[in-house]
Amino acid sequence: MSVDIVMAFDFGTKHIGVAIGQKLTCTVHPLIVLQSQFGVPNWKHIKDIYNTWKPMILVVGLPLKIDGSEQPITILAKIFATQLKEQFPVTVEMHDERFSTSEARLNYFELYHDNLCVKPNIKIDAIAAGVILKSWLNKF
Repeated sequence: MSVDIVMAFDFGTKHIGVAIGQKLTCTVHPLIVLQSQFGVPNWKHIKDIYNTWKPMILVVGLPLKIDGSEQPITILAKIFATQLKEQFPVTVEMHDERFSTSEARLNYFELYHDNLCVKPNIKIDAIAAGVILKSWLNKF
């Protein structure tokens, strides 16, 4: 039985959060936050992560306004998803990411507020990518 590895991205013009998960176990793990210059990622880093994990599906968060309409970052995220489709021979899907950063901050606070001396290496953008991926996995 194969385990379907899924990778998710929380796209931003300065940072791109990355998380990894499995469809079989429905587990998600924040991985890393990549730097981005005006929405242009370091493709070598993305390729390295892709080659390490070999995901079957890539999920990109779709940043919509609260009312579901598009905003300028929506177009950039769609371009990023298209570029992923061109770079990698896997399915690329977009998934509504409304409130993912807020949920990520809440998750971060709940995990680490009891021990304020501990500063985890996981950053909010990677946790947000995990929230996006968990939401996508919950469709199944």
